[in-house]
Amino acid sequence: MKIREMQSKMEAILFAAGEPMEIGKLGQVLELDLETVEKILRLLADRYGEEESGLCLLRLDDSVQISIRPQWSSLVRSALDMRRNVPLSQAAMEVLAVIAYNQPVTRAYIEQVRGVDCSGAISGLINKGLVEERGRLELPGRPLLYGTTLDFLRCMGLSSLEELPPLPEMKEEDSDTRD
Repeated sequence: MKIREMQSKMEAILFAAGEPMEIGKLGQVLELDLETVEKILRLLADRYGEEESGLCLLRLDDSVQISIRPQWSSLVRSALDMRRNVPLSQAAMEVLAVIAYNQPVTRAYIEQVRGVDCSGAISGLINKGLVEERGRLELPGRPLLYGTTLDFLRCMGLSSLEELPPLPEMKEEDSDTRD
């Protein structure tokens, strides 16, 4: 099969999906090996870049999605009369950071780090699709484990968790005052 035809099929699948699709699944559907899928994805991404298209190819861990270019998001939002989501509170941002850097984590761990109840912030993050349940810990009570989602990566403009900025080092004097 021709590369252009494969590129066209892949583009149609990604467009219709409307959400991130695993690269391995694309290979299965198109009956292609991962190396060929990666090559076609690079060609597709290059085509969007060369044509100065309003679309781009987003990589999110081992998934890929067709999306609008970030510079056109406000224009698209106003054309579709979409309201911006309410920004995250400081508490929600702190909870999200604890989860992102330490996942999978329990609510008890998050509360230990923050020193306050976090159930409301966790529920809000789940409702926004930024955090999801990731199973249960094998301890008495079997507490839920939480981790970030692909929507988290997309909202933060990251391709993977490895792109998170490094945490600042604690100064020795700060750690001495906590003992």
